[in-house]
Amino acid sequence: MLKGKKIVVGITGSIAAYKIPLLVRLLIRAGAEVRVIMTPAATDFVTPLTLATLSQNPVIINPFKTGTGEWNNHVELGSWADLMIFAPVTANTLGKMVNGIADNFVITAYLSAKCPVFIAPAMDLDMFAHPSTRENVRKLRSFGNHIIEPQVGELASGLTGPGRMEEPENILQIISDYFTVQLPLNKKKILITAGPTFEKIDPVRYIGNFSTGTMGVSLALAAAGRGAEVILITGPIHIPVSHEGIRRIEVESADDMYQACMLEFAPADIIIMAAAVADYTIAGPSETKLKKSKSVLSMELTPTRDILQEMGKIKTQHQVLVGFALETDHETENALGKLHRKNLDYIVLNSLSEKGAGFGSETNKITIIDSNDTMYHGSLKTKPEVAEDILDIICKNRTL
Repeated sequence: MLKGKKIVVGITGSIAAYKIPLLVRLLIRAGAEVRVIMTPAATDFVTPLTLATLSQNPVIINPFKTGTGEWNNHVELGSWADLMIFAPVTANTLGKMVNGIADNFVITAYLSAKCPVFIAPAMDLDMFAHPSTRENVRKLRSFGNHIIEPQVGELASGLTGPGRMEEPENILQIISDYFTVQLPLNKKKILITAGPTFEKIDPVRYIGNFSTGTMGVSLALAAAGRGAEVILITGPIHIPVSHEGIRRIEVESADDMYQACMLEFAPADIIIMAAAVADYTIAGPSETKLKKSKSVLSMELTPTRDILQEMGKIKTQHQVLVGFALETDHETENALGKLHRKNLDYIVLNSLSEKGAGFGSETNKITIIDSNDTMYHGSLKTKPEVAEDILDIICKNRTL
């Protein structure tokens, strides 16, 4: 959830500052981009060199760059950040935050923040229990800041009580959970299919198609990136998928995919059928390899079960069902027929006549049609970008 997030870490003069290098390291490992700012007092507890090395960015302490006359732009930093975390925060800094006393770079950055702000106080138990501190915490919370309450534990004074800064691992989890809750598909279950199906002729041959599964996998990654719990059912494809929000089920034939989809269908909030499922299968595949001969080989093909149509029959009003239509002629007419015949909420149309679209390409050009026949025409984009467009329209037009 933190991949690509821009996070400012502000450190003040508390002994708990020694824990912040670990927090920075954890944020970097999670994929965040981190910039560290410090009060001059904080440098007595942890070195800027350590934090610059771990964050891979220069550490800012003073408003002006030494010897150059240039200033460190706190306003720009406030606009850059997706989130600011101030930890540890002393009683002194709490008071300055409440009253807007901008006498160091950390406070000027805090006052310039246009993003969520998290504050993790750390101090001795008597200081934390003092009415002025408690009032400052209350006021900061009323300003919309998120307070990470200190824990009960052993303190630098040797006393035991409330005032110990929350551990870095828990701070990381709190921040990650915050971004997860904000995601538009948080707690939603999405079933996505991808790739072809293979219908056996004999133990070594099959009928298949040219689908690589790229579009379906792109949809799965995009949905997981928006917080969804994704069940990705794939035919025989060679794309690795690694995301904690995706559970992958691998199948081979159209019947295998039908069985897997029906097991996962009921709990799903959104179903996106991007797989290129075979329309026909071999009536009686040979159990042994068929030998080549000079005579004509004939095989009987029987229709496979129409997974999308079966889903359309049983879907509830709370489910969103999305189909795909890859066409070579009469594209819109065929897509509209499929949309209504199969009781879909959306159909994604792409045409093999469009250069750069279809199987085996890194790009796609689609038209999305909803159940009211409203059309959304897209331009040629990469398949990950197309996946985002599809989810944007679903999220915009449906209350999920």
